[in-house]
Parts: sequence; structure tokens; C-alpha cells
Amino acid sequence: MCKGLAALPATCLKSAKDIKHKIGFLLQKPEPVQDQKLAKEKEKEKATSVKSIAPVDAEKWKTSFNSLMKNVVGRTAFAAFLKLEFSQENIEFWEACEDFKKLPAKQMEAKAKQIFQLYVDVDSSKEVNLDSATREETRRNLGKCDVTCFDEAQNKIFTLMENDSYRRFLRSKLFLDLCQSPMDEKQCGLEGKGNLPEFSSCLLSHCA
Repeated sequence: MCKGLAALPATCLKSAKDIKHKIGFLLQKPEPVQDQKLAKEKEKEKATSVKSIAPVDAEKWKTSFNSLMKNVVGRTAFAAFLKLEFSQENIEFWEACEDFKKLPAKQMEAKAKQIFQLYVDVDSSKEVNLDSATREETRRNLGKCDVTCFDEAQNKIFTLMENDSYRRFLRSKLFLDLCQSPMDEKQCGLEGKGNLPEFSSCLLSHCA
């Protein structure tokens, strides 16, 4: 288990584990079943399984994309949705930028080049959808390499996700199933904590 999870209360770990199992269940592809009786039994078992998992209080995620992105579980669910859409590079880039801002100054130059080559450069392996002007501005920013290096590119990708993927996420079966009934987030120990992104990378790996 990663260090970030070790710092969380036991009730929060249980909630994260529940979400892991629930998202995994929702992403399962049904296997062909010949016997109709067996198929009905499996569907009944699946329904029972979903009801037994502590659901997420997802109502707050509807208020704004920013609310979703500030919530650890919400961002994990959104990342799972983007994976289904084959566009997970967007949230990976956004989180890489967040992590970049927390680095010591002496580590920024090497990390900035790594992020640029992975997500921003033309034909990079996880290239995000940026206009040429933003791409070139980001390239020039590598020369000064401070915390603002990727600000413009990160904001563009945030807006892209907000106006595109986020709207589809709110209509998706994954989201609708997750908000069947509320979970008391106070039990998780995350209520009122505004600085949640520090746990995001860890939980995304934990829930994969």
C-alpha cells in the first residue's frame, strides 16, 4: 500500500476499497452464458453485490467539474470513465502538472522535459489535444521552468474535460450507478479537507 493511503483513517481506506470493487464491477464485460437460468442467477448475484457496497455521495460532483476534481473518489471514478473513452491521458496530464508544482526547484527542469515529451510534444506517446500556439508557448516555458510552466496547457485540458468528457460522465451508467444512494463522507475523514489532490495519484493506482 502506498504511503498516502497509510495516512488515511481506516474508515476512509474501507470506502476507497469499496469504490475500487464497485468501479471494477461496473467496468466488467459480461461473459456469454448459454444457460438462461445461470444467467439470471448471475444477474441476481451482481445486483446483490452492488447493493452491499457502500455507495458514493456523488451529488456534489454534479454541481461543478471543479467539485468533482477536488474529490479523491470522484476523480478516481472520472479517471475510470476516461479510460473507457480511451482519453485517460487528459487527467494523467492534469495530475502530472499538479505534482510538478510541488517539486523542489532543482528537480523541475528534468521533470518538465519529461512531461512535455510524454504529453505535449507532437506525436508523443500520450499526446493531449492542444492547439499549436499553446504547445509552442509551453515549449518556450521549458526555458524558465517554474511552477507556471504548464499553466496554460493544463487550463486548456481542464476546460476540454469540463466541456466534453465531464458532461458525458454525468450521463454515464458508471456515474448513475455510483450515485444510487449517498455515503456519509464524514466517515471517511475527508470532510472539509480542501487539499485532496495529494491523495489522488495514490488512490488511482489503488483503485486500478
